[in-house]
Amino acid sequence: MIPGSYYEKAVAWAIGQGITKGTTEETFSPNDTVTRAQVVTFLHRAAGEPEAKEGAPAFADVAQSAYYCGAVRWAAGEGITAGVDATHFAPAAPCTRAQIVTFLYRAEK
Repeated sequence: MIPGSYYEKAVAWAIGQGITKGTTEETFSPNDTVTRAQVVTFLHRAAGEPEAKEGAPAFADVAQSAYYCGAVRWAAGEGITAGVDATHFAPAAPCTRAQIVTFLYRAEK
């Protein structure tokens, strides 16, 4: 993170709230591409990490052991995401700006 950058306070807030962590103990990597899994994980943490609704969709490409599994199930159960098709979420795919604002819009209802 660059001291004095436009994102410095926002990143410090997000880290302080437990919404995100750095890419290492010493770095944040503000210019890295964000994946679909990372975005729904940020939203899930910002919402207080609620449990997924009973019967929330599971996706074939989201392993139960993945750090983002609970976040993806929660987001799907809340209608924040429907996946890229009926059985896939594409967790490692880059999250476009359009997808991010759509997730935010749906999360805020």
